[in-house]
Amino acid sequence: MPEGYMENAQGHLIPRDQVREIDMARHELVMEKVAKVRAMREALARLKAELMGDVGAFVALSAEKYGAKLGGDKGNVSLTSYDGRFKIVRQVAEHITFDERLQAAKALVDECLRDWTEGARSELQALIDQAFQVDKEGRINTGRILNLRRLEITDERWQQAMRAIGDSIQVTGTKAYVRVYERTASGRYDPIPLDMAAV
Repeated sequence: MPEGYMENAQGHLIPRDQVREIDMARHELVMEKVAKVRAMREALARLKAELMGDVGAFVALSAEKYGAKLGGDKGNVSLTSYDGRFKIVRQVAEHITFDERLQAAKALVDECLRDWTEGARSELQALIDQAFQVDKEGRINTGRILNLRRLEITDERWQQAMRAIGDSIQVTGTKAYVRVYERTASGRYDPIPLDMAAV
């Protein structure tokens, strides 16, 4: 940035003495607060890494006492203080997607529905179609698809469709979360929020 200039939102260079005082004051306030928020984000990232590392090390130490070897950081863990007042929970969520076999499952489900709903109201078809709909990003809601597998339907085509859904599941990654809770007077554990909106 050339000395004595500021860049505006359109990318134009404006001489500082041409920037109104209120615009300069707003800019300085925003930049100061953004710097603090970025520093806090970095501190939170370090805290998360510390918590994940220490919880993982403690779980390994605990398993070692029994001669057990654990593979990786998979699995949910809950550590509670001796007095029961605080709890740290590590959760590992798998990111699930479906491959092309989901289309075969959809075709089989549609076949079942055509037979079962002949002469029935169209709303029934819409309920199942909703499970296969994609969101704005083109992703399928995995929960709705997996809920279909819980239905106790004995039709062989349905069973084959559910097998196709099971075969199409691909675990494409995992994401680890750590949350800290404090027990309330009622005995319920409430999260200690690190979200500015919840503080």
